[in-house]
Amino acid sequence: MASTFNKLLLFTKWIMVFVIIISTNTFFCIPNTEALSDSKQIVLDAWTLVNEGFYDPEIFQEVQWKKIRQKTLQKQIETSEEAYLAIEEMLKPLEDPYTRVLRPKDYELLKSSNLGSEINGVGLQLGKEESDGKIKVISTLAGSPAEDAGIISGDFIESVDGELATDLGLANTAAKLRGEKGSKVLVEISSNDDEIKEFDLERRSVDLRPVRTKRLRDSSHTIGYLRITQFSESVPQKIEEALQVLKEREVEGIILDLRNNSGGLVSSGIAVADSFLKESLIVETKNREGIKDSIISQKNTFFDGPMVTLVNQGTASASEILAGALQDNQRSDLLGKQTYGKGLIQSLKSLSEDSGIAITVASYLTPNGNNIQGRGIMPDKILDFPEAKDFGSPEDKWVKDAEIYLSSLLDSEDIKNIDENEIKNYGGINDEDENNI
Repeated sequence: MASTFNKLLLFTKWIMVFVIIISTNTFFCIPNTEALSDSKQIVLDAWTLVNEGFYDPEIFQEVQWKKIRQKTLQKQIETSEEAYLAIEEMLKPLEDPYTRVLRPKDYELLKSSNLGSEINGVGLQLGKEESDGKIKVISTLAGSPAEDAGIISGDFIESVDGELATDLGLANTAAKLRGEKGSKVLVEISSNDDEIKEFDLERRSVDLRPVRTKRLRDSSHTIGYLRITQFSESVPQKIEEALQVLKEREVEGIILDLRNNSGGLVSSGIAVADSFLKESLIVETKNREGIKDSIISQKNTFFDGPMVTLVNQGTASASEILAGALQDNQRSDLLGKQTYGKGLIQSLKSLSEDSGIAITVASYLTPNGNNIQGRGIMPDKILDFPEAKDFGSPEDKWVKDAEIYLSSLLDSEDIKNIDENEIKNYGGINDEDENNI
């Protein structure tokens, strides 16, 4: 019995020694994890921000998002530029052109444009086609080299300084179009009829003055013209000031011009909608958890008179939120052409080295529940004739048509008021009169 016990004890000791050896070897086989370099930390920060905020987390499993992080961090990334390239490659499987890394110059430029200052460039606002990855012109900025050259919404960027736009992608194409004032860039443009043209554009300072107004007068009515070129941080306050001035000038109705307004800050677009709507649903946003957030306008408005709104293919994003809210609430008829169709909302986040990242964090629906992503909004009245080169000028036929349309609404209001006054003066039929008949 003792001999058997000793053998069992010896066997147990050997087992323990074996486990200790295996454990020790395993411990020493784990590679030393050093702190990430600054460049790799940028990549990890970008991955984390997207992982926490991207509006469609279901895609993470499809693209093996965690493996992408692992493979990316195993690469040799020693400089900031290598980090940006790695992030761009990392984001490709998400197939969302609006979720993108912003190099320091681009990040600073985007922040500046959101504040409503001016930029140096050719004045093109771009998007990316989901079907083939082509870089599309959403709109041109007023008074920009691109507008002067005749580039219009719906054109495609084929190349910039000899580099294919499809190879560059959305962010890099936009970056190459910007540069020092006075410098030139060769841009190859194709139109819907497949005609390809080259433009040698000289970059210059483009005034982003986002709110422009004037008064239009005819024989019977005084109408206010209000154009918003983009939704920067200052726009809601500027709109309130503009509406106050127009009211002091006794305008009877307003033409709101959102043509070639490719968006900007969604919060600014919503705030402007609040200036025209009274206790009405402006928009519903849907986040990654599927939770819908309804945004309702306040009780007071800054203008409650008749209005019409001009839209075109360059009307996108925050502009479509405003246009959709006005149309669905029957606050304003839309005139023009079908809008661009961008129903996704981005959030801007800072990375180190003064860079940033834009992340699609939500989608939105118009008050009637319409998802306009890739579809756009159809106007109440289509305007087929060509658009003027200078929006709002005396040669702008769209504004003239809107003026005629709004005048007819004002005439209808006048007739209605006359009828109501006649009934009031007549006295109408009260309960006592009815009993005496």
